[in-house]
Amino acid sequence: MKNSEKILQITAGKGPAECTWVAAQVLKKIMDEAQRCGLKTTVLSREVGSENGTIETAIVRFSGKEVDQFAAQWIGTIQWIGKSTFRKFHKRKNWYIGVFEVETSTDQAFSEQDVDFQAMRSSGPGGQHVNKVSSAIRATHKPTGLQVVAMDSRSQYQNKKLAIERLKDKWLSAQNKAWSESTQKQWLNQTQVERGNPVRIFEDSNFKKRKSKPSFKQKRLELKQDLKNENR
Repeated sequence: MKNSEKILQITAGKGPAECTWVAAQVLKKIMDEAQRCGLKTTVLSREVGSENGTIETAIVRFSGKEVDQFAAQWIGTIQWIGKSTFRKFHKRKNWYIGVFEVETSTDQAFSEQDVDFQAMRSSGPGGQHVNKVSSAIRATHKPTGLQVVAMDSRSQYQNKKLAIERLKDKWLSAQNKAWSESTQKQWLNQTQVERGNPVRIFEDSNFKKRKSKPSFKQKRLELKQDLKNENR
């Protein structure tokens, strides 16, 4: 099966400090579970909350086999049932945060094959060598149009290596900006985390997943209907 990737946003939305604590716990849980499933995890960005050990929002990239199935189990509303970790006498016991999918950029990998190199004469002081030898390098990333120039060395080969490093750094910076803008879009679109219909429920200060109790009501109804059909 081919590896794929998903980028998820974990956010407390407009919730109070308790929700930012829940968001931090969910970040730990989701990354631990992903690693147990053999997925690679990378935190792309994180915005801390006002209290220690809390986060307002975090963006995480998951990659590997069956990542779609993994993400589907987390996307939606997450509920925590427990007493406030910051307000001792607060009566509320149900807190909600959201996990959303973030659209990924089409430029997901940097390849030197996508870089066009152009030799050029160095500018500025440097004597005869600068005027006669085209040792400087202009590197252009063709898919994005990003450009850098390297003229630090008299060696064209060394300048080419420097240009690749600088272009990759510039490309990564552009990717991070795109992820940040995508996150902001998600934030603006999400005016409030939905309460109800949680995909996961956790309880108490140890943040244990609530065990679902098996219900036999539906099965009993089906058996009764089968008996009726047999007696007709």
